[in-house]
Amino acid sequence: MRALQLVEDRRLESVVLPEPPDPGPGEVTLRIGAVALNHIDVWGWRGMAFAKRKLPLVIGAEASGTVEKIGPGVSNVLPGQLVAIYGAQVCGLCRACREGRENLCENVAGVHGFHLDGFARERANLPARLLVPAPPGVDVVAAALAPVTFGTVEHMLFDNAKLEPGETILVHAGGSGIGSAAIQLAAKMGCTVITTVGSDDKIQKAIELGADHVINYRKDRFEGVVRKLTRKKGVDVVFEHVGADTWAGSMLSMKRGGRLVTCGSTSGVSTQVNLMQLFQQQLRFIGSFGCRIENLADAMQKMARGLVHPVIDTQVDIDAIDDALARMESRQIFGKIILKMDSGA
Repeated sequence: MRALQLVEDRRLESVVLPEPPDPGPGEVTLRIGAVALNHIDVWGWRGMAFAKRKLPLVIGAEASGTVEKIGPGVSNVLPGQLVAIYGAQVCGLCRACREGRENLCENVAGVHGFHLDGFARERANLPARLLVPAPPGVDVVAAALAPVTFGTVEHMLFDNAKLEPGETILVHAGGSGIGSAAIQLAAKMGCTVITTVGSDDKIQKAIELGADHVINYRKDRFEGVVRKLTRKKGVDVVFEHVGADTWAGSMLSMKRGGRLVTCGSTSGVSTQVNLMQLFQQQLRFIGSFGCRIENLADAMQKMARGLVHPVIDTQVDIDAIDDALARMESRQIFGKIILKMDSGA
């Protein structure tokens, strides 16, 4: 079968790997249909691994596929069923897993595409418990965006930040995959959405997704615009995933008692915090990583009901992967880049 391996920093190769064996107990064989590219793929591509890994490594952390074979004891999925794939190898046995908080697994083996072989391959054997069936109306591309793009945002906004209808939220990088998802999810529940983008050509696209106000951060200091829009009160929630470049401005954009939820650090992993501002304004910082398996199901149900939809920048094949990752690194995209693995998908 064909696969896409990272063989060294910034060097990907299309290779032929052996087909997986018949699935064992609790396993299924999946035919991978679509892989959604993420910044975690960019980090791995340029050597920003934050844990030990062995190369070569199949890339791809977010994907969907169709069940081809099921092993003994599998009852939650059927052959021919389209599924979204939970991207971390969690144990399923520890207290966190038993309580449905899989992203706090005490014995996680790693994240596919970063520590473990990922999904940019034609077939894979995986534990059936990590698969979530797609409901009718959700296609292979939409299902591929459930594990990270929409699942991460569901977990950030609702499990962690506890976003409520009528609140005001600042969504950074509205043209990114998770930014475009956050705009839709917040707008659909009746929030006022302020978002930032890096170029004027992204403004109308963000408005069409539901943003009430769009700020080109390359032209204006976003925190100043946010203060004006909120009459100096600030926002209830900041959806942060940029990191060092936006952190101080994000703090200034928050109202007293506001919440900042963060899942990323694409502009740098370290920053400074004004402690007096933190405690005087009673701000709350919430770290968020990945999502729960239930978040995948919730996201796909919203897609099936037409409340949210995938925002796709481009679809590419294996041969165009280097250009796709370079575009992501330069932030010259709006939405997601999809790597199609199954020509019939």
